[in-house]
Amino acid sequence: MYQELNKAIIEAQTIIIHRHSEPDGDAIGSQLGLKALLNCNFPNKNIYVVGDHSERFANYGAMDYILDEVYKNALVIILDSGDEKLISDERYKKGKRIIKIDHHLSQAEYGDINIIDSQEISTASLIGKIFRNLDYQFNDEVAKLLYLGIVADSNRFLYRGVNSATFELVAFLTKYNFSIEEIYENLYSKSLSFVKLRAQLTLDFLLTKNNVAYLMTSKEKRESYQADFFTISRGMVNIMSGITEVAIWVNFTEDDNGFVIAEIRSNKYNINPYALKYGGGGHMLASGATLKNFDEAKALLNDLDQFMEENNNANRK
Repeated sequence: MYQELNKAIIEAQTIIIHRHSEPDGDAIGSQLGLKALLNCNFPNKNIYVVGDHSERFANYGAMDYILDEVYKNALVIILDSGDEKLISDERYKKGKRIIKIDHHLSQAEYGDINIIDSQEISTASLIGKIFRNLDYQFNDEVAKLLYLGIVADSNRFLYRGVNSATFELVAFLTKYNFSIEEIYENLYSKSLSFVKLRAQLTLDFLLTKNNVAYLMTSKEKRESYQADFFTISRGMVNIMSGITEVAIWVNFTEDDNGFVIAEIRSNKYNINPYALKYGGGGHMLASGATLKNFDEAKALLNDLDQFMEENNNANRK
């Protein structure tokens, strides 16, 4: 499969790299890292990155503005997007050939080539593994961006899935010249307003009968916090983590279109089937879904609570 990918890259003069909307560190790191990697090895090719803007990661590089006709005869590579509905910029369909590279539990195959490894902690680490295997040249910029993606999706190497291969790749990347301190500062330094908002939401989260922790934030309430959607949704989900009595937690946040985005997490149980049930997906311990409304959110929450009740009853026997 890697050789098939390599052949497609060599044959293409124009390569356009997509990723999921509302990008996190792995989506940005793998996308910009792959662009830098391809530019390093094929300086005469036209390599573009497209998608919605992220103010949080703006200092790592900007998205490219390209016209529709650029997609004619282009190779499109889509990263970190388990399902097509997650992809930012629907023009990916205009490409001559589409390749999916992802590390989520498979939700749906799309495109001409699918390279999926759910054992990888991040798409950035999968990119590193693939292109080291293909003997591509790396440089400082590539190493910095891939390191960003790995650190972000592993939460500083704390998550299950980090293994000796992860650290071997990181050892390779850190031989290059970039500032690890700047990456950590960008990822983990918080504004005073963020810290105060986190404290407020920590007091606001609730528990179901069987200790599933949850937050529900409407569009109106989110706007009253004067915080962007990403900050409330992905940024606040783990305020409910690390609590002895809580093994599953969920953050429900209404977006500007009236959909409710569910961020589901656990420190021990496979919650991915519940995300899949509601049209989402992700990983065993970290998944998400886009729900129609808060009634559907309550149904998902009830499913998780019933799971915990059944699990608790089984453990008492």
